[in-house]
Amino acid sequence: MDNGGKTSLWAMLTTVKINPENRKCTTLPILSLRNQYSRNFHLSWLGFWVAFLSWFAFSPLIPEAVKTDLNLTAEEIGNSNIISLCATLGVRLIVGPLVDKYGPRKVMAGVLALGAIPSGLAGTVKSAEGLYVVRFFIGILGGTFVPCQTWTTTFFDQNVVGRANALVGGWGNSGGGFTFLIMVALYDRLVSHGLSSHTSWRAAFAIVPVPVLLLVALITLLFGTDHPNGKWSDRFSDPNDGRSQDIEDNSFVDGETKDETRATAVVAATNEDTNALGPKEESLGMIYLRSLKMPSTWLPGLAYLTTFGYELAIDANLANVLFGLFQSPTFGQTKAGYVASIFGLLNVFTRPLGGYFGDLVFAKYRVPGKKYLTLACGLLQGLLSLALGLYIDNTTNPSLTVIIVIFVLLAIANEAGNGANFALVPHCNPAYNGFMSGFVGAMGNLGGIIFALIFRFQSRPFGKAFWVSGVVAAVINILLAVVPVPK
Repeated sequence: MDNGGKTSLWAMLTTVKINPENRKCTTLPILSLRNQYSRNFHLSWLGFWVAFLSWFAFSPLIPEAVKTDLNLTAEEIGNSNIISLCATLGVRLIVGPLVDKYGPRKVMAGVLALGAIPSGLAGTVKSAEGLYVVRFFIGILGGTFVPCQTWTTTFFDQNVVGRANALVGGWGNSGGGFTFLIMVALYDRLVSHGLSSHTSWRAAFAIVPVPVLLLVALITLLFGTDHPNGKWSDRFSDPNDGRSQDIEDNSFVDGETKDETRATAVVAATNEDTNALGPKEESLGMIYLRSLKMPSTWLPGLAYLTTFGYELAIDANLANVLFGLFQSPTFGQTKAGYVASIFGLLNVFTRPLGGYFGDLVFAKYRVPGKKYLTLACGLLQGLLSLALGLYIDNTTNPSLTVIIVIFVLLAIANEAGNGANFALVPHCNPAYNGFMSGFVGAMGNLGGIIFALIFRFQSRPFGKAFWVSGVVAAVINILLAVVPVPK
């Protein structure tokens, strides 16, 4: 890349450029912390990331440590995975309207602090029933996804909102992969220092998730902001009323004057506003009723059911599947956890990739382009899951290498589909972005329950669970192609 290209990229990643009509940022200044746009961007993904440290902490330890300690059956493990997802489904439906009312910053901090309580009680579990209760309440932390997505939708304009949402979603989601690495490594370290397995997995919860959740909740309240206009209660104010802006970085790209930028922004503002505000006073019931009548509400919701729902089920079951397929003196809980972590870690770039392509197709094909990109990713995910299941079922001794290659390709399609989906979401019901993020997120969790049930009622080696899940995902995404979206 030439120097001009480097300068342009550096400017995009450090310079704050504002649309004066709505005070949203039209760049992605992610390499800076000197302005509210950058700080809120990083706080949004960080809050979602640390939620995984508790939300998914049981998954890498269940195949051996927790299962042996609590004398769990395979059915009880499956039940605990499903119960965890049930809580998150309900919480996301509640958190969405709360974000619309109180703003993403306060809701994010509140969910993190609330989720720290059951995380601290994880070490008290003594039975399968106790595990169900603790995992249910820890599932509250899955609600952090809603303020994560709404926060960036609130602060970033339509030309970059796809990338912004996908980046924070992807980086936050990678917490699922890092949790496998962190919890397995911490457990092994505690055991190597002489603690029993019974004590080690319990101590791991107190050492990592609880203090981190509380610390990030505090940082969010101290350094985050509610809205480009200032307080969340000021979100209906005229953005041009003279209120000071929190912009310490260069406010405009080199070589472009303020007047030119304003003129460009005015033109952009005549198009669809991805965070248009609805009536100031409308009951929660009316919000739900009005939104649920719109086909464009269900389109991203059902698509997310197939992609993020599938990802949740894979994150919960993959270590256990690999442990069952390849268990040997050289392949135990630790190696199964490390290999399974790949699926979550890929979110660092795969989900942002979906958002990036969403912004690209939007520039040429507008909202329908984002729709077909989302559905294409879901369809490809379904076909790859079908292939993985058939391979496991029809191979006497499946190869770990082949399985890893297939599920890496599957993860790319799956997670890019999640990113493309939340590049689409802001266009579908812009008057209530909190509700939309909560509803679509909840549908993702409903998908997690559905796919987890498929795994729950399949015996090892789970090949059928993969190919049945693939067929479900492929069919749903094909049928959604007829649902119209705003042009």
